[in-house]
Amino acid sequence: MNKRNRVEWRGYLPAITTPFNDARELDLAALGRLLEWLEAEGMHGLVIAGTTGEWSSLSAEERRSVFKAAGDQLAGKLPLIAGCTAFTPGEVIGFAQSAGESGFEGILVTPPPYIRPGPDEIVDFYTAVSNESPLPICVYNWPPGTGIDMPPELLGRLAEIENVVAVKQSTSDLRRFTDTFFALNDKVRVFGHAMDEHGLALLQARGGDGTMGAGGVLGRIQPDFYNNLWAGDIEAARACGRKDRMILDEWYTPELTGRFGSGPAVLKAALNLMGLPGGYVRAPLRDVAEESLGEIRKTLVAAGRM
Repeated sequence: MNKRNRVEWRGYLPAITTPFNDARELDLAALGRLLEWLEAEGMHGLVIAGTTGEWSSLSAEERRSVFKAAGDQLAGKLPLIAGCTAFTPGEVIGFAQSAGESGFEGILVTPPPYIRPGPDEIVDFYTAVSNESPLPICVYNWPPGTGIDMPPELLGRLAEIENVVAVKQSTSDLRRFTDTFFALNDKVRVFGHAMDEHGLALLQARGGDGTMGAGGVLGRIQPDFYNNLWAGDIEAARACGRKDRMILDEWYTPELTGRFGSGPAVLKAALNLMGLPGGYVRAPLRDVAEESLGEIRKTLVAAGRM
């Protein structure tokens, strides 16, 4: 069953941050400025209120207001995918309905975090969401956040569910990513290509859909990895990929957690350093300590963003 062509998602689609002001209140005006910058920098789509967007600290009402604000500004201009992870199918479906009303094209959903459901329970969960969601689903394998690294066999079962059109495979295990890609790419879209020599070689040899990365803080450099690849300028793509790799190597651990704080805190610090609306994180997360900002600035300078 080929469902990949139901959507046209491809390229670099960052999971963006959600700005909070110094009182830790949702700052929709700052979100609007951030969305304006990301669109101008040529992102191929955006993931709103995902892990990087601190969905877990947003109330249900706030998450819906973020969807509405993003949809009012960008729906129809580029693909918008709503982070709808929650503990129950009913909650996910409710967020999916709000996202659909706001003009989004799809939803991104992990297995329920914390409770660590088994394979059959995960299949039941996504089946229940699929039966009621008004939008197509991207299954999100996010081991650091869920405690579950779904194997390719399980992802294959999920890919058979009617409304599942894509998989975001964020395992840190390269072999597990490639096994997922080879098994499922003819059925659903598979995101998670590294923008480095491994990813470039795979994309050149076998094609692929793209990367749902974190933050988009390097601006045009990150979508230009794919723009240059599609244009056949491999050296230009390689140069963009090296700069994206700097962020992964210098700001994140091999397990994809932040070196100077949480992932959202590091990305917000980077945006703030560039004069963009990063803002603050919400408790229990902490903002990046002053003494670590120099390391983040050093990477941005080396990447040509400061």
